[in-house]
Amino acid sequence: MQVEGDRLTVTGTDLELTIRLTVDVGGERDGAAVVPARLVGDIVKALPAGAVSVELHDDEMSISAGRSQFSVRPLSLDDYPAQSEPAADAVTLPAAMVADALRQVVRAASTDDARAVLTGVLLAADDDGLRMVATDSYRLAVRDLPGTSVMASGQSVLIPGRALNELQRVMGDVEELSVRLGDREATFEAGGTRLSTRLIEGEFPNYRNLLPSSYPNLLTVGKAAMLEAIRRVKILAQDSTPVRLTLGGDTVQLTAITQDVGNAAEEIDASYDGVEMTVAFNPDYLAAGIDAIDSDDVTLATMDPMKPAVLRGVGRDDYLYLLMPVRVP
Repeated sequence: MQVEGDRLTVTGTDLELTIRLTVDVGGERDGAAVVPARLVGDIVKALPAGAVSVELHDDEMSISAGRSQFSVRPLSLDDYPAQSEPAADAVTLPAAMVADALRQVVRAASTDDARAVLTGVLLAADDDGLRMVATDSYRLAVRDLPGTSVMASGQSVLIPGRALNELQRVMGDVEELSVRLGDREATFEAGGTRLSTRLIEGEFPNYRNLLPSSYPNLLTVGKAAMLEAIRRVKILAQDSTPVRLTLGGDTVQLTAITQDVGNAAEEIDASYDGVEMTVAFNPDYLAAGIDAIDSDDVTLATMDPMKPAVLRGVGRDDYLYLLMPVRVP
């Protein structure tokens, strides 16, 4: 925590991810201190509403508001990692567009550190703009941002999904996002907040080979109705039980069968063009893909019950969510 004039800069880092926030305060004298982040955060949250007074003495920091008073012993200022300024040139993007793309894509990134490459989101420059890609090997999310350029054509970087999750939280309602992509680090600035993260080293899977060129079977269904049906049927989909979709005619039937527990089924209106079949999916992954789509109606394109299926929004070609089916008896 560093005060200069009437500006307080708060920096937190775990060496992989660094977040720096600058806010206006009533500063009486300049100074800096390192304090336990969670402890001080919990103290400030617990204080009564109103102004908070923070004073730094030789061996303690006092935090008070109203009749509440706390003191915290600061840590060594000299031991805190040095913070460097980003060297790469900045590119400014519309914050709302980036936030929407992150919301759609980051959900498909893996959280298993055993496969570090899959915990990242690929940012790749195409001829017509920027593409974001994430996969955990069970699903794949791809979002195109046409007309957007943050690096030279053919270049790509792999940014940790954890960092981009935090970026979504700190962006707030700012209008512009500044992006700097270096050789080893990516930096984002939104309002008074700067987030820096190390890039992931490694080769991202060739996701293009997973995208079939054509799908002979196409289901079109209302997004809200489908999400509600999955939510209800999933009550009986316990212990990783998949949800089965029976495709054919002018409805789609959702079924969950859990041995020794019970069954659930629901039928909703839909339109389907293709061969009658039953295909099963992890209900959480299916719902996440449908939820990410910005359209009132969604399409589910399939080849057969054992090949990947693709979800898209009707009238929206900038986003797709590919999902591996589950084998059922």
